[in-house]
Order: sequence, then structure tokens, then C-alpha cells
Amino acid sequence: MTSKSRFEKHTFDRVVLPFVVTIETGVRDGPLIRIKAVFHEARTGRIMIGLIGKKIGMTQIYKDDGVLCPSTIIEVGPCPVVQVKSGDGKDRYNAVKIGFWSSDKISKPEKGIWVKVGLPSMKLMHEFRVDNVENYSVGSVLKADIFEVGEKIMVTGTTKGRGFSGVTKRHGFKGGDASHGCRAKRIPGSIGGSSNPSRVFKGKKMPGHYGAEKNTVKGIEVIMIDPEKNVIIVKGSVPGSRKGIVYLTKQV
Repeated sequence: MTSKSRFEKHTFDRVVLPFVVTIETGVRDGPLIRIKAVFHEARTGRIMIGLIGKKIGMTQIYKDDGVLCPSTIIEVGPCPVVQVKSGDGKDRYNAVKIGFWSSDKISKPEKGIWVKVGLPSMKLMHEFRVDNVENYSVGSVLKADIFEVGEKIMVTGTTKGRGFSGVTKRHGFKGGDASHGCRAKRIPGSIGGSSNPSRVFKGKKMPGHYGAEKNTVKGIEVIMIDPEKNVIIVKGSVPGSRKGIVYLTKQV
């Protein structure tokens, strides 16, 4: 079976067949929600729980085998569960919403959410899709010990904003010659033809706003965990600047 045929069979079994079955059973709002959930799972892989954290900074750590590796220190949690969404309820999908960063400087609607569940208000909330919500309840706290040393995780953050940047910095253009009177060292050069095609093609690499965008890094190894201090140390760098908010997710 080729990859194309496997993809077609997978699409039929996960999308088309549930759609037909749901129509036959007479459920109106089922197909769209089920298809959305299927495509979300196909896009993100297996759905796993995670934590919200704050990037402290970078350092160097010797591993057990004596190898010195660059590492990032992340303060994670404790993250209380503020809401549990079940596929059997009105939400029609399984998810856990957690909070992070205790603060009273939030809007009244946001503060009302925390008052309703009887928990101290927090500045940030994030929802993680999960396969099963039986192990989670409102008020329970997720800490750094949900991860294990040596585990591979995904880290999502906002990259450093670099403002309006040229093509050399933004796209890595080589630039012109550095000698012999070259006056076009860091400029982009021609961006298209004149009478044909009489326009600039979409996606042309040009100067513009650089950075300050969402970025996810996969396969980051957990080197050290300190549940008492709510600190996780991972190998390598993660997106964002110091004190930036990051989202850590389990990875299969």
C-alpha cells in the first residue's frame, strides 16, 4: 500500500465514515465538531497535557556522562486546573484549562472565572487538549513532576522582536562584494521584471518586521527537574527572551 492510498484510507476512516454515521443517527452538530477534532489531532499529533512556564535564562550544565551542554532554565507552575472540558458534555471535546502567574491585575470577567471555582486569580490561562479527562479535576495542581528526566518535550514561545529589519538580517542574504567599490552591500537588489510580469510576486523576500512571532521547537530533552522550586532545565535554547512566557507540552 502506497503512502497516498494509506492517507486516503486514513482520511476515509477518520473523517468521512464518522460524518456519514453521524448523519444517519440524526445528530446535527456532531459531524463538524468531530471533523474539527480529527483535523486538530492530525495536525498536532497525539494530544498531550502540558504546563505554562517562564523562561529564566540560559546556563551550562554537565550531564552524567561528563558532556557539557547549553541549557535553559524554565520556571513552570504550579498550574491549577480551572476548567475541565469533556467530550460527553456541551463542549464535545476533551481539554484541560490551567492557569499560571498569580496576579490581581486582571479584568473583571477573567477574575470572575477564578472566583467561580474558588481559586486565587492568575494572569494567564491556557487550554491543553487531552485524550482522557478522568485524571483531572477543578482545583488540582499540575507541577513540574509531570515530566521526567530524559523525556522529549515541545516548547512554544514568542521569538524576540527585532523590529523592521533588512534582507541581510531577516533572510540571510549574502550581500554584495565588500571591496572594489561595491555600493550594493546590504540592499535587496531587483525585486521583479518591468513590463513582464508588471508586478511583484507574492512571498518575495523583502525588508519588513522580523521576530515577535509564535514558534515551536520539538524534541527538547529534559535534563533536570526540581519540583520543590518548580524549575525545569532543558537542553539547548527555547524561543523568546528572558522572562518570556513559554508553553511546555509532552511529546510522543
